[in-house]
Amino acid sequence: MCKTSERYRAGNSFSPLNSSLMQHRIISLGAKGRSSVVSGKRPQRKNVGEWESGARRCRGPAKRQRQPDKTSSHTGRGQHGDRGARGSVGRRGERKSCGSSGTRRGHGLQMSGNGVVIHLPGLFDEAEKNERKGKGLKDWEKRLIISDRAHIVFDFHQAVDDIQEQQRQDQAGKNLGTTKKGIGPVYSAKAARSGLRICDLLADFTKFSERYKVLAQQYKSIYPTLEIDKEGELVKLKDYVERIKPMVRDGVHYMYEALHGPPKKILVEGANAALLDIDFGTYPFVTSSNCTVGGVCTGLGMPPQNVGEVYGVVKAYTTRVGIGAFPSEQSNDIGELLQTRGKEVGVTTGRKRRCGWLDLVLIKYAHMINGFTALALTKLDILDVFSEIKVGVAYKVDNQTIPHFPANQEILHRVEVQYETLPGWKSDTSAARSFEELPENAQKYVLFIEEHLGVLVKWIGVGKSRESMIQLF
Repeated sequence: MCKTSERYRAGNSFSPLNSSLMQHRIISLGAKGRSSVVSGKRPQRKNVGEWESGARRCRGPAKRQRQPDKTSSHTGRGQHGDRGARGSVGRRGERKSCGSSGTRRGHGLQMSGNGVVIHLPGLFDEAEKNERKGKGLKDWEKRLIISDRAHIVFDFHQAVDDIQEQQRQDQAGKNLGTTKKGIGPVYSAKAARSGLRICDLLADFTKFSERYKVLAQQYKSIYPTLEIDKEGELVKLKDYVERIKPMVRDGVHYMYEALHGPPKKILVEGANAALLDIDFGTYPFVTSSNCTVGGVCTGLGMPPQNVGEVYGVVKAYTTRVGIGAFPSEQSNDIGELLQTRGKEVGVTTGRKRRCGWLDLVLIKYAHMINGFTALALTKLDILDVFSEIKVGVAYKVDNQTIPHFPANQEILHRVEVQYETLPGWKSDTSAARSFEELPENAQKYVLFIEEHLGVLVKWIGVGKSRESMIQLF
C-alpha cells in the first residue's frame, strides 16, 4: 500500500434527505486493481434479513471497526461549499468542521474538486480557528489540494443569498432556508457561464479584476440595494494568491495519477444528503449541486468505472434541517425526544433539526439512485429509550399505495406514511462492541432494515466515539 494519504473532494455531499435527512454517500474508488477498495470485498450472503434467535445468519463474528476515513489514503469531495458543507455537530453538541475526515484527523491529503465552490476568507478563517483548537488540522495547508477549476464564492454572492431569502419570505411567505453562504448564487453564476474560478485568480490578476467588476455590476443591476466593496474584496483576494498557489493542482490530472499510480485507498465524501440533490431531491428545498453518486464523476473529473464500493450513511431515525416535505416527521414528544437525545442541531444555521421515524421509502429511493453496496447505520443508541419503534415502509396518496417517491412537493405533503411497529429494547446499547452484544430487538431492527432494502448494514453506531462503531464484516 502506498503510505501517502490523500483525500479528494468533488463538490456537494451525499445523504438521503438532506445533510440531516440521513444518508451520506461514501465511495471507495479502484482503478483496475491498483487503487484498492476501502473496506475489502462484500461478502456473499443468502437470506438477507432473516432472523434466528436475534442473531445474524450467514455472517461471521464481528471484528473491530476500521472506518473508511481512517484506512483510506486519499479523500476527496466534488460538490458544495468549502465551509458549511463540511460542518457537523457532534453528539455532545460540539462543532466539527472544515475539511474531510482525514484532514480533520491529521492524516492524509484532501482534494477539493472542480465541483466545489470556495469562499477563500471563510476557508482560511475556519481552518485557522480549528487549528488553534487542536482539532487535528496542524499543517492543513500542506495537505489540502484545490482543483484549479473550482469556482470562487465572493462576498457579494453571500449578500445576494441573504437578499434572495428575504425576497422569498416577503413574496411567498416562506424562504428556502439556505445557509446564506452564497452557495446558490455562485452555482447560478457557474451555470450562466459568468463565474470565476481558482485558475482565473492565479493567472492574470488584472483580467481577473476586470471580470470580477463586471460580475459584481451585473448583480448590482439586479439588486439595487446590494452593497459591494469591489476594491476591498479584490485586495483581499490578491493577498490569498500566494497562499493558495501551493495548494492548487489540475484536478483531472491529479485524480488520474492517483488512480493509476502506486496502489492506494481513495475515499470520496459527500457533503449533503441525497434528498438535497438538485435533480433528485425535494425540489426546490435542495442544495445547488449533485450530492448523489453522479457528483463524484462530474465533481472530481474521474470516470465512472473507477467507482468501487458505495456506502450509504443513514441514521436509525430521520432528520431534516429547515423547511420542505418530511413525510415521517414527528411533531410531538417523540420528535422532541429524538432531537434532544441526538443533539440534532444544524451546524451552520444553529437551527434545531426536525426529527421523525426511519423512512425506508426514502432510503430505498436514495439506494435506487446511488446503488449502495453497504450501509452505515448511525445513532442506534438514540432509540434505546423507546418501548416501540415505528418504521415507514410505504406511502399512500388518496388511499392508493404508490410505488415511488413523489417528485412534486404538493403530492409529497399529502403522503400518508404506512408504518410497521417493532418492539423496542429499552436498554443501553452504548457499550456494545459486536452485533451479538446488542439487545435482541436491536438486532432485529437492523435486520428489518436490511430485509426491506436488500442492502447489508456494514457498520452500526452506538455512541459518539469512534470505538462505538461496530463493524459487521
